[in-house]
Amino acid sequence: MPAQPVRSFPSAFPSGSPSVPASVERVAETVLPTRHGTFRLVGYRDGGGTEHVVLAQGIDDDATDMSAAPPLVRVHSECLTGDALGSWRCDCGEQLDAALAEIAREGRGAVVYVRGHEGRGIGLLAKLKAYALQDQGIDTVDANTALGLPVDARRYDQAAEILQDLGIRAVRLLSGNPAKEEALADLGIRVVERRGLVVSERSENARYLATKRARMRHDAAPVADAWDLLLDGIVPAAPPPGEAEELAHRYGYVAGATGQLVIGQLRQSLDGFIASRTGDAGLHEDRGDHGHLQRLRALVDAVVVGASTVLAEDCSLAVEDVSGTSPVRVVLDAGAKVGVQARVLADDGVPTLWITGFGAVVPTGLPASVEVVRLAEDDFAPRRVLDILQARGLRKVLIEGGGKTVSRFLDAGLLDRLYLTTAPVLVGDGVPGIRFSGSDALDEARSAPVRRFVFGQDICTEFNFAAVR
Repeated sequence: MPAQPVRSFPSAFPSGSPSVPASVERVAETVLPTRHGTFRLVGYRDGGGTEHVVLAQGIDDDATDMSAAPPLVRVHSECLTGDALGSWRCDCGEQLDAALAEIAREGRGAVVYVRGHEGRGIGLLAKLKAYALQDQGIDTVDANTALGLPVDARRYDQAAEILQDLGIRAVRLLSGNPAKEEALADLGIRVVERRGLVVSERSENARYLATKRARMRHDAAPVADAWDLLLDGIVPAAPPPGEAEELAHRYGYVAGATGQLVIGQLRQSLDGFIASRTGDAGLHEDRGDHGHLQRLRALVDAVVVGASTVLAEDCSLAVEDVSGTSPVRVVLDAGAKVGVQARVLADDGVPTLWITGFGAVVPTGLPASVEVVRLAEDDFAPRRVLDILQARGLRKVLIEGGGKTVSRFLDAGLLDRLYLTTAPVLVGDGVPGIRFSGSDALDEARSAPVRRFVFGQDICTEFNFAAVR
């Protein structure tokens, strides 16, 4: 992408405002692939030299569709501890993640990431001093004033100017803070709707969030359902009977896992085949366990498939019919047989690891979301694959197919759980499902505690191999 010229824009402040104009300049533009998809990334500098960015989808300069609803917009205040370090003293990082996910789901919106807002505008080191006072029992409001600092020193003129530069004059604001709505309205941005984001309230930040609601007019937190809590890594302690209880019972161990967790999943016929002898993989159409598979994808960090599965099914491996983020796609393809037209290599912003052999010929011009990882052809052992994923922080892994790939991880003793779903059909001969080196005596056959679930006409058996290690 050619370099973008620097552009200057007048202040968004109404006439007569005593505040100093931000006078933002657009400095650079590129794209940013993320786990929520690919975003347009625009960089700005304000009159004080502070740099800000916007992550946008479905928004072009001065081309906002006036017939459509105003875009979703999150004006997000920089928070190093929450956004980058994953702190649970606040909910900032989770708010940022939830906003990107919400915008990606709708396909139209923007996050304006405002720097210089650390600690509600008091700065990073002052925020740490306020944290130290909070450790002694002082709440977040009194901690600031005890340091001789304002409760909230943030300004939103730069955010308003950035929105206007992008052609955005009206927004649906993703915020539980009415002060943001009021500030943007004063600066000429019409807020047609404001709604909070569903994020987890944790024991570590419960008092902080309660103080913001009681003393800073923040809205009550939106009620999270059981699935939203599981997506946030929280297992409901006492979910109400019904779907919430079933979800917590079935997937709580995945959501709550903190170390490496490897799950195998396969659907096969009653006599153990995943396709006919001609390669017809129609067994995977109209599958009863479709929703179950989607939920597993949404809860893991990475989903692994072999090249044969991609060639037979052209699967996307995306989370499509439940809320949640698509995991990193991992394609094991020693010979680079998967073509660039395959859906798993699509330029849809979902990160993909294409693991190929050293000698395999990989086409040029791959999407930015695809990373090629080279291994020796005799180095595709399941343990090696998991080490590669672990090094990238991908700890929860779903081995989705096909039969050969799932069987190799099972044979290596690396599956913590295996979901083996059987469809009520007899194929007779074809592409085998689960196959591994067996035992001579039945009393030495592999077994583990099991649970069974009914998905339409399918029966799913869950083996808990971790329980017998």
